Amino acid sequence: MKNYSLSRPSVALVTVALLAALPAAVSNRAFDDWPQWRGPNRDGRSAETGLLRAWPAGGPPLAWRATGAGEGYSSFATSGGRLYSLGARASTEYVVAFDAATGKRLWETAHGTRFSNDRGDGPRATPTIQGDRVYAFGASGDLSVLDAASGKIHWTVNVLKQYRGSNIQWGLSESPLVLEDRILVNAGGTIVALKKTDGTSIWTTKGDEAGYSSAVVQKSGNVTQAIYFTSSRVIGVDVSSGRELWSYSQVANRTANIATPIVRGNRVFVSSDYGTGAALLDLTTTGNTVSAKEVYFTRQMRNHHSTSILVGDYLYGFSSAILTAMKFDTGDIAWQDRSVGKGSLTFADDRLYLYSEGGVVGLAEATPTGYREHGRFELKTGRLPTWSHPVVSGGKLFLRDQDNIYAYDVRAK
Repeated sequence: MKNYSLSRPSVALVTVALLAALPAAVSNRAFDDWPQWRGPNRDGRSAETGLLRAWPAGGPPLAWRATGAGEGYSSFATSGGRLYSLGARASTEYVVAFDAATGKRLWETAHGTRFSNDRGDGPRATPTIQGDRVYAFGASGDLSVLDAASGKIHWTVNVLKQYRGSNIQWGLSESPLVLEDRILVNAGGTIVALKKTDGTSIWTTKGDEAGYSSAVVQKSGNVTQAIYFTSSRVIGVDVSSGRELWSYSQVANRTANIATPIVRGNRVFVSSDYGTGAALLDLTTTGNTVSAKEVYFTRQMRNHHSTSILVGDYLYGFSSAILTAMKFDTGDIAWQDRSVGKGSLTFADDRLYLYSEGGVVGLAEATPTGYREHGRFELKTGRLPTWSHPVVSGGKLFLRDQDNIYAYDVRAK
């Protein structure tokens, strides 16, 4: 491990919408940071308001376009007016930061060896921003903590080497789960908790080969657990000790488990594609033990690389290539539509922002009463699918196609 600094990072997650505190008569807009994978709560939901209800022909105005993100499928995190991601050039992966207002590249820092693969080279994970630190995880196992303003590395470790793990076919893809004093990642067969201050080990849990999914936190009673979707099952791990609490395997496939688990209260929804399906689990806590019981299993929601989003009582997500609205508690289908084609999505201000893997971008209502689209446009993309997921932050829609970044102004005028 390379330890560049032992200064303690702030534990305050910057997720406060600065304008939300203004009286309604002064402003009806709230613009949020998006400090990690799938946003502040890892649920794909932005709290921003005051956004366009419909797009003009050709889409919303382009605020700026930039190059320099590098090759890869990493999405964006935003904090303090900066846009963060990861990308690869030549033989190296980089952590990169841009000015979110202009697209100017502010800094880039080398971050391990380039991952190469027939489905596209480079990193896959999204950085996590907490306080004045950036936590980045590369496709070849490099985990680093950097200064958010300058890109200076505080410490870095390759977890595959440190914990004798093995990479997976399409590269490590999870976005690091950063808690108050620790970072959790699957180190290629071992889930590990590392100190945020210096990267030393707190606990390790020998377990499954890594999946392509990112973990979420769920608190039940006195137990706080991280829920992982590994290569072979869904598991709950006590974040304080690494103790395995429960597992469920029916929803896993043998190719790639990618979607992030969705938590509401004591229920967890998990989905995978490759002909598999989805399950809703009910978690029961007794003392310091947790058990999981299947509520239902369905083949009507098969999330591939994109995770569904829970809005009210309904999930909205791509069941393979078909956009689907499904009731969370029962699995009943409200509607299905081909929409923009197979892709990913995010939610803000009562709208679904849709981004197909072919570069088609759409805006639709998040309602169980039917599919209603309010605009679309198309990017001219390269030979690889657009698997970097869309982000709405600071009144902008951020899209990535490999080296290219697009920022669209989606504020209502």
